[in-house]
Formats: sequence, structure tokens, C-alpha cells
Amino acid sequence: MLIQNVEFLGKSGDVVEVKAGYANNFLLPQGLAIVSTEHHKRMVEKHKAKLLEIEKQRLASLRTLADQLSKQSINVEANANDEGHLYGSVGAQEIVSALKSNGFSITTDQVRLEGVLKELGLYTVKVQLHQEISTELKVWVVPAANG
Repeated sequence: MLIQNVEFLGKSGDVVEVKAGYANNFLLPQGLAIVSTEHHKRMVEKHKAKLLEIEKQRLASLRTLADQLSKQSINVEANANDEGHLYGSVGAQEIVSALKSNGFSITTDQVRLEGVLKELGLYTVKVQLHQEISTELKVWVVPAANG
């Protein structure tokens, strides 16, 4: 029974059949596997159930975060000319910083931009929190207050 994922062999908790030499010389001494018994199988099932419960809780909190983000409208200040074209651009980093100042903590790789924002205005930005959970966020790119 595998304790850890082993490439080309299986995942943690899988019962696999291998040659005695491979088990005795590699899997067992490296701590990658144990000899499968009923006791070990029960322990693995309990562990899997606990991991599943943790993942359910994590998904529920991510859904709550997605719901909160969808109700947000954030402002990102940028220097722009009189026609509204930005001197620079607004990217994921600026959006993450604006969210952080509003109390939300996400990473730049969760922000899905189709190119950088180069003009003043309102944008709908996709935020991918998990492969199953995404939301959209309203981002206002506003002129920087020159003060």
C-alpha cells in the first residue's frame, strides 16, 4: 500500500502489486509504501475521509469569498492623459493591491486579465479562485489624484 504518491505507480492509499525486489529495496526503505493489512486500509480510509472534509470546508470558504468578491467594486488609480489613455497600464498586481487594501487576499495568478488595462473606465475582471470556482469583479480605473 502506497503511503505517498509514486510516479507511474499510484497515489497515496492505493494498493499496488510490485515485484518483491522493488518493494524490499526501494518502496519500503524509502518510506513510500507499507505492507497492506486491514488495519492500514482502515487508517487510510479515515485519513481520506478527513482530507475530503478539509477540502469541502476549503471549497465552502472559497465560494463565500467568490460571492463577496462579486459584490465588490474597486478603484485603481493610474496616471492618464486628457483622452483617458494611461501612461502605463493596470495589471493583475495593481488589482491585487487594491483588493488587499479592501481586506481581500488573493494572488496575482488568480486574476485572469485578457491583456493589461490601458484606458480609464470600468472593467469586469475574472478571478479564478479554484478550478471549479470563479467570479467576476468590477474594477474602475480612475485618474490618479495629483495632490
